[in-house]
Amino acid sequence: MNTFNVYPIYDINPVKALNSTLWDENGTKYTDLYGGHAVISIGHSHPKYVKAISDQVANLGFYSNSVRIPLQQQLAEKLGELSGLPDYQLFLANSGAEANENALKLASFHNGRKKIIAFKKGFHGRTSAAVAVTDNPNIKAAINDDSHVVFLDYNDAEAVREAVDDETCAVIVEGIQGVGGIHVGSDEFMKAIRESCDQHGAVFIHDSVQCGYGRSGKFFTWEFSGVKPDIISMAKGMGNGFPVGGILISPKFEAKYGLLGTTFGGNHLACAAALSVLQVIEEEGLLENARAVGEYAFDQLKKISGIKELRGRGLMIGIELDQPVKEIREKILFEDKIFTGVAGAHTIRLLPSLGVRKEEIDAFISALKKYLI
Repeated sequence: MNTFNVYPIYDINPVKALNSTLWDENGTKYTDLYGGHAVISIGHSHPKYVKAISDQVANLGFYSNSVRIPLQQQLAEKLGELSGLPDYQLFLANSGAEANENALKLASFHNGRKKIIAFKKGFHGRTSAAVAVTDNPNIKAAINDDSHVVFLDYNDAEAVREAVDDETCAVIVEGIQGVGGIHVGSDEFMKAIRESCDQHGAVFIHDSVQCGYGRSGKFFTWEFSGVKPDIISMAKGMGNGFPVGGILISPKFEAKYGLLGTTFGGNHLACAAALSVLQVIEEEGLLENARAVGEYAFDQLKKISGIKELRGRGLMIGIELDQPVKEIREKILFEDKIFTGVAGAHTIRLLPSLGVRKEEIDAFISALKKYLI
């Protein structure tokens, strides 16, 4: 039997990692500025993270949500503290798609509506409800009905005001579009969503799966605009590689038995991993590092000719070129041994660990300069 071939794969087999460094089976050393799609938040193989998982699995790796799991409450309290949302409630899942799936379902339970406002170039996952609000027909099957979804231009505040009405269930938006090209949501745009949802009884869902957990230099990107969403979805950096996701839920929502459910979500091992991530972010000042190193990266990149546009915040960086980036990305990977990502044909995407160092950014910039026309 072979695996189902759905991804183009580079012929690299990483076998060991530490912080922002990977080693392959041949001992070749790579710098990781992509973190496996923004998943590595506190660095590969962080000792506190490794110990937390090791200690937990040695005692109890899993039991279902039919018993008390005190780690869930510890995680909820620490997350409420660091995010500034102690009055919100936490529902734990296993991935970003599952988080968004539950966010959309909860919104519909809340107001009994179906119409969803989403945005062009947005990406929210590959499962049924999540892929319906994702602006990519190539990943939608016939069963993924999106007839209830209205796609608007991202950052068009006036279009939001016109489209949200008394039939709208929810507006779902990324604070910074990831797959769509690292486009940052403006303050006016986010405020228009909040005001329109309040006016018409719709739910404001903030997809923080990629842009959340400190990547922007703030814990969540909605903090820049100062408007609180009703539901915030999370995953990726939440577990630093361990599969965990979830939603933060405003106090306006009432929990009922059977409303949401999960077998694996919030298990002992997932909570131990997620809790250690928060502890490291706090203890090592990784939000400040994301701000400082991100600012440094932007300042250095602005000095390079050949870059059409720089977008992003903190350590979520999009570098748009006039030329296609595929060949440049591959040269940086195979000749300079640096992992990066892309968003579309012309944008290089950087999503490093929140603990990345300036010298690792410098190595990338030196490499990029060599290949720009």
